Amino acid sequence: MNLHILAALGLGLVAAPVLAAESAGAALLKSQCMSCHALAKPESASLDRLWERKGPDLHYAGSKFKQPWLEKWLQKPVRIRPADELYARHVRGTDKEDAVDESTLTPHVKLSKAEAESVAAALMALAAPDLVEKGAFKGEKVSMTMGGMFFGKLRGCGACHMAKPGSGGASGAELYTAGERLQADYIYSYIKNPQKFDPRIWMPTLGLAEPDLQRLTGYILQLDAREGK
Repeated sequence: MNLHILAALGLGLVAAPVLAAESAGAALLKSQCMSCHALAKPESASLDRLWERKGPDLHYAGSKFKQPWLEKWLQKPVRIRPADELYARHVRGTDKEDAVDESTLTPHVKLSKAEAESVAAALMALAAPDLVEKGAFKGEKVSMTMGGMFFGKLRGCGACHMAKPGSGGASGAELYTAGERLQADYIYSYIKNPQKFDPRIWMPTLGLAEPDLQRLTGYILQLDAREGK
């Protein structure tokens, strides 16, 4: 780098490239994201707030997501929840079963590659170490047969979540891309105590023993390679 530029950086006259990128990401978050997502921990934990929010809270995004996935998704967003954030508002009855009413859904904004990278970096700075237990998941591989039985028949996770495209519930987030999308310790911590993240969230606390928490987390992480591609 030119010595004059280095000197200017030292005096604070020129913004460093990294800082400029972070500022661009933070600005985009404020201009395009905060109308639907909580970028800071909400003061209210009421059921009304949960009912009215348009998108998931992002104040702990850096403890939840994987940055490469964020960068890719922000350029080409697809629904993680089949009926968007609040299932009850976006379904209609049919002769066979409830179906998602596409006309009620608002497409997520698409970002350019540069915008997506800067926003992803800004989101990864929104960490919440008090919510996620670092190192909680021990990384052991699990039997997918046993994991699938535990996920479906024994714990009923499939009532709300899809373990593969088109199979499972539509009210919760699909989980067949969870291994690509989510950090392992976040999955473990959220399963263990979802109300720690939001006291009013409708996902139940299952009260799982430690071996079962490890098994279910490992199963969900392995779904991406086996079912989602």
